Amino acid sequence: MLQSHERGAIARIKTSDDLTTQRLNQMGITPGQSIAVEQRFPHFIVRVGNNCQTLDEKAINAIYVRIVEG
Repeated sequence: MLQSHERGAIARIKTSDDLTTQRLNQMGITPGQSIAVEQRFPHFIVRVGNNCQTLDEKAINAIYVRIVEG
């Protein structure tokens, strides 16, 4: 899991919950997109492109990320 202010590229979304997958897709959180963690507590806030999204733990755990240096 990325730490606050780390960046990465979404490698895959893996969950058996179709609703979570659909919700992430609607937010633009899809493989290949750049993602950064803005905040981890009290809520997970991530930036994808120019948009910030608040995610629950179930959604966060479904996102697999490849860390991007720099």
